[in-house]
Amino acid sequence: MNLWYNAVMKTNYQLQTDKFIAALQPDTRPTLLLHSCCGPCSSYVLEYLTQHFDVTVLFYGPNIQPEAEYEKRLFHQREVLRRINAKIMECTYDGAAFESIAAGLETEPEGGARCTRCFLLRLEETAKRAAAAGFDYYCTTLTVSPHKDAERINRIGAEMGEKYGVAWLPSDFKKRGGYLRSIQLAKEYGLYRQDWCGCRFSRRDTLPAQDTPAAST
Repeated sequence: MNLWYNAVMKTNYQLQTDKFIAALQPDTRPTLLLHSCCGPCSSYVLEYLTQHFDVTVLFYGPNIQPEAEYEKRLFHQREVLRRINAKIMECTYDGAAFESIAAGLETEPEGGARCTRCFLLRLEETAKRAAAAGFDYYCTTLTVSPHKDAERINRIGAEMGEKYGVAWLPSDFKKRGGYLRSIQLAKEYGLYRQDWCGCRFSRRDTLPAQDTPAAST
């Protein structure tokens, strides 16, 4: 009974996004700070959101290792922004921030408690920056991935929005073919599509046969 109830009551975040957008005043373009950590995931999300918002991308991925991989993903993020009209806010690479929150959780499976801390790290930083810069909303590209828990991401996003006083835009961007569209755009734009989230633990669990993260294409 509990399993059935939970399945029935699961939140449809795409419908929430629709309601937010429908409620926007005509002929207005609210500002939105969009957290991103790779070009391919941002491609569809930007194509979709820039129809309704004045979007700035916050490229923030302290979990990405090594730094050369971070720079590679940043390069391809810029490639997306050459084609889709949005601004970018870049962050200094800070791998130590991720190592700090991952301490003690090194043996956690992918998708477990370490990932929850990582979501919190990235979304809290985005909420802080969005509030400080006066953005109307903030959001993340993370929900476009079929490997990411949209329920968890939206819960953390809403909590951080409330904490810092900036509105969270709920999402589940993988819905309605969003993930497939991101793959199509990545091919069209010639983007590098990585095979793991970025951290050394994800690489360990998903790419055991490869010697270096930067080798993946």
